[in-house]
Parts: sequence; structure tokens; C-alpha cells
Amino acid sequence: MTSDSPEVFTDERVDSGASPELNGTESDGFALAGSSTLGNGANAEASPASPIRDRGRPQQVRPFDHDRVARAVRELLIGIGEDPDREGLRKTPDRVARAYREAVEGLGREPSDVLTTVFDEGHDEMVLVRDIDFSSLCEHHLVVFSGRAHVAYIPNNRGQITGLSKLARLVDLYARRPQVQERLTSQIADALVDVLEPRGVMIVVEAEHLCMSMRGVRKPGATTVTSAVRGQFLSTATRSEGMSLILGSRR
Repeated sequence: MTSDSPEVFTDERVDSGASPELNGTESDGFALAGSSTLGNGANAEASPASPIRDRGRPQQVRPFDHDRVARAVRELLIGIGEDPDREGLRKTPDRVARAYREAVEGLGREPSDVLTTVFDEGHDEMVLVRDIDFSSLCEHHLVVFSGRAHVAYIPNNRGQITGLSKLARLVDLYARRPQVQERLTSQIADALVDVLEPRGVMIVVEAEHLCMSMRGVRKPGATTVTSAVRGQFLSTATRSEGMSLILGSRR
């Protein structure tokens, strides 16, 4: 992957299935309620009542039920022809239930839970946190996909920034749910837009999916790359600058 081939970074699909146009125009869904569209340098104030978009995720319908998960794992072991009462498997249902609790702890949490600190620094240039490691649970096969996320934003017109660790926590919040990579990428971008009101956001996620490497087509090492761009990052020049910073360590 080189900076000469940015086309490998595909844009996240919107809910209708259409791809946003990357021609420097406004991004569908980027304007906040009660504001002008961000990304054009105009002063934009978000309505306090503007909801945080959590695209593609239904509300958590019930609390995590450890005992129910453990019983289901026991049934799974029986279903595959194993003996859940043999020594090596006796505690497996409980272990798996505890592991799943951790893997889905992002359910029911909101991005405002982690993007809690904003500093008035008057900063008006790009902020990028690169190589944020994450693991998530593929909702189609309930196996892991893992990789790295790169999070960039251009602060709002008031120059407000958030703590760098908060960006990593935001990635974890959305990764720790049953997920698909495309949705994960857009959810991170939309949360930054809704909470920080930046002039631009770019998210790039690279991951290997065990559902592709250990089963089905069985192609270990294949990497899926997704991106979501909002606001000023729809500009070719700004997007190219962000990509060059993300790819800089690999040249």
C-alpha cells in the first residue's frame, strides 16, 4: 500500500447503499440539526438537542445475562459432539461468558461517555492519532476481526480539541460490540462529528477477519481497509494530506 494508490481506501456506504461523492461537495448527513453544513469553513453551531447518531445499532434490549450465555455455550459444545462435563471443558461455558461480557461491553454506551473532555486551545490544524489497535466481534460469524484504526479531525471554528486518549477510547467503544467493519468506521466518524462539531473528520480502519482467514475462502493475511470522510476531508488536498500522514511510517 503506497500513497500513490489511495483508491484502496474505499468510502463507507450510507444506509441507502449509495456511496458518498468525493468531489469536494457536502457529505450526505454531515449537517447537524440547527447548523450550517460543516467543512466549508463557516461558523457552525450545533443544536444542543442534536442526537448522536449511532447508525445501524438497535438499542440494547436487555442487560448481559452471564448464566444464559454459559448455558448456550454448554449446548453448543453438546451440539458439536463434545462432552461439556469432561475436565478440559467443564469451566469453558463460564470462561466464554466472561469473555463475551468483555467483548460486547460497548453495547448500551454512548460516545458522549468517552468524549468528555474538551480543551479550548484555538488549534485549527489537523489532529491525527494513528495505529490504534482494536479487536471486535464479527456479527455474522461471532469470530474476531482485529487491526488498527487511524483517527483524524480538524477542530471546530472555536479551536476545541479533545484528549488524545479519548479518541482511542471511542474506537474501543464501537469495536466492543457485534460489528461489521464498514459500520464501525462510519460510527466513529459520526460520533466525532456529533460531539466535537469538527470542520472535518477522516477515519481509516485496517483489519484482518478470522471469518475470512480461518473458514470459507480461507485467505489468512488478507486485509480489509475502509474509510469514512466528513467535511473538509472531502477536499482532495486535505484528504491526501491525511493519507500521507497515515501512510508515512510505511514508506
